[in-house]
Amino acid sequence: FSIKTDLSLLLECLKFQMKCPDLQKQALLTIHSICEKREDNVDLLREMGGVAFVYNLSKSSIVHPDVKETALFTLGTLAEANVYCKNSLCKNEIFADLADCLMNEDIPLKQKRLSVYLLLVLVANNTQKLFFLFFVFFCFFCSVISFFCIAEEGQRICVAAFPVIKIWLQQLTFPQTEIFQPICTFIAMTVANNSCVQESFSACGGLETLALTLGRLASAADTSLLSCQLSVIISKTLSACITDNSSLASGLAQYGVVLHLFSLLASPHLDPEDRLPILLSLGYCTEASGATALFFFFCLKYIFQFIS
Repeated sequence: FSIKTDLSLLLECLKFQMKCPDLQKQALLTIHSICEKREDNVDLLREMGGVAFVYNLSKSSIVHPDVKETALFTLGTLAEANVYCKNSLCKNEIFADLADCLMNEDIPLKQKRLSVYLLLVLVANNTQKLFFLFFVFFCFFCSVISFFCIAEEGQRICVAAFPVIKIWLQQLTFPQTEIFQPICTFIAMTVANNSCVQESFSACGGLETLALTLGRLASAADTSLLSCQLSVIISKTLSACITDNSSLASGLAQYGVVLHLFSLLASPHLDPEDRLPILLSLGYCTEASGATALFFFFCLKYIFQFIS
C-alpha cells in the first residue's frame, strides 16, 4: 500500500511541478529506484497512468531538457522490468517520435543517446512480431541517420546498437536481402574510417558473427541466388569493418574468410559489378595475413579467365 501511495505522490509531483525541473528530475529518479527490477511496482505505476505520463514528459516541448533525458532513462528502466510496460511502448508513433529525436540537429547529444538506449530496450528479447515492427522503423532509421553516422560523435552513439545488431544477425534463420541490407548499411556507415568504432564492433562479437554468416551463406552461393546476394552484402560490410585496420583483418583468417570470398567470386550468380568490392575485401584480408603474392597471382588468373 505504501509503494502505491509513494508512486501516486511522485506522479502528482511530476504533474504539478512543471516549473520546477529539479523536483521533476528527482521525482523521476525516485520512480526509477522504486521500479528498477520490480515488475509489480511497474504494474502499479502503469495502472495509474504513470508510464504514459512519463512518456509524454519525454517528448514535451515545454519540459526542461534535463527532465526529458531523465524521463527517457526512466522509461528504459520501466520497460526492462516489465514486459507489459515494454509492449505498451512498442507503438509505431513512439518509434516515429524517437526517430524524430535522432534526426533533429537541435536535440542535445545526451538525449539522443538515451533515445538509442530506449530503442534497444524495446527491441531486446522480444517476439518475432515486434522484430518485424521494429524492422520497418529500422529501415526508416537507417535512411535518416546516414548523415549522423558519418560524424565521429554520431558514430559513438550508434556503437550502443552493436550488441543488439549482433543478436539480430544470429537470429535471422531465414535471412532476406531487404532485412540484411539496412542492417549491414548501418554497420558500414558506423564503422567507416574509425578504428575505435571498428574495434568496438569486433569486441562485441559483431565481426565474428559477420564472418560466420558469410561462411554459411557463401558455401551455398553456387546454387542459390539469394545466398550469393547476401554474401556480397556481407563482404562489403566486412570490408568497411577492416579498412586500414590490419589487426582485425588478420583475425578473419581463423574463419576462412579468404577462401569464402574466393568461392564467391566463382559463383555463377555473381553480378559483374559486385566483383570489384569482393576483390577489395580479399585485398584487405590477404595483405594483413601476408599472403599478398598469392592474392596477386590469383587476381592475374581471375582477370585472364574473365577476359577469355
